[in-house]
Parts: sequence; C-alpha cells; structure tokens
Amino acid sequence: MQTDLVSRRTILKSLSLGAVAGSVLRVIPLQAAEFAHHLIESEKADSKSENYTPKFFDAQQYKTLQLLCETILPADADSGGAIEAGAPEFIDLLTSENSEYQAKLGGGLKWLDTTCTARYGKAFLGSSSEQQKEVLDLIAYRKNADHDESLIHAVEFFSFLRNFTADGFFTSKVGIKYLGYKGNTYLVEFPGCPPVPGL
Repeated sequence: MQTDLVSRRTILKSLSLGAVAGSVLRVIPLQAAEFAHHLIESEKADSKSENYTPKFFDAQQYKTLQLLCETILPADADSGGAIEAGAPEFIDLLTSENSEYQAKLGGGLKWLDTTCTARYGKAFLGSSSEQQKEVLDLIAYRKNADHDESLIHAVEFFSFLRNFTADGFFTSKVGIKYLGYKGNTYLVEFPGCPPVPGL
C-alpha cells in the first residue's frame, strides 16, 4: 500500500510539471490528466460514500474551489458542468503534489477571502452572488491589472484557475462526450473523407 502511494505521488509530481508547448491543455500534459481522472474514479469507487476526499484544500477552500469551477464552466442544456466533470477533484489532486500550484491557488483563494472580508465583512463563500461577481469581474480581465498593479497576482490566479478548470473538464468523460470525440473505434471499412462542396 505504501509503495502504491509513493508511485502515485511520484507519477503525479513528474506529470504535473507543465503542459507541452502547443498542447491544447494549458496547465498539464494529457498523461497527467488521464492518470488523475483514473485515480479519482478509483477513489470514489472504493469509498462507501462515493465521495472524493480533498488532498490539499481544507473544507472551506474546497467549497470555494467548487463554486469557482462551476462559475467558470457551468452546466447547460448540452452538457454537465465542471462539477459533474470532476474538475475540482482533478485540480485538488494535482495541486496536492505541486508546490507551484499550491502557491498560486492557495494564495488566490486567500486573496478572494481577504478582499471580500475587507469589502463586505464576509469571506467569499459568505458574500452574496452579486458581491462574488463584483470581485471576480475585477480579476477576470487582464486589463484591470494594467490599471491597478495590486491586481496582477489575483488576475494571474484566476487565469490559471480557468485554464486548469478547462483542462479538468475537457479531459473528463463529461468533457470528451461534450466534444463528440469518438475515440479509437473499430471500423469494418473506411468510407473515406466526405466530398468537399464545390469541388
């Protein structure tokens, strides 16, 4: 069991070093995404409650992360959102093994709570949805950091979280289904490419 934990930890650390230049994935390579989703599914299957236990974030931070992920990629008529895709679990698992991610995401969540407490007297989760939107609008646009240098790190945090959420979503079963990816399916015969109109 201990050997299994060490090997998982080693694999996650080595795979979460960053996405390959030119990759569709913005934060991590595809191999890390597949491995992380597999580990999360296994943990849920092995758990009596079928729940994921956060590895890095405390309970309040994890709830904040879930809310942010759902805000970034909400469910709609075409697909489940970031929560259904397991993006918060994905982010937490990979963050638990990467000190750079821990600093970016932990610092960003702390900034959200500190800012909301200073403005509204409550942490981010306790603030109203209008107040949450107001704070997120500050950090959702790079141009705001151009006008106010105190927002630079918060804008970078939110940009990183958006990319990480997209990686978690589009590499999940929910995201792959949304994209309509068929995968490696067996064909009895290959009908060729469809004709190009006008040729």
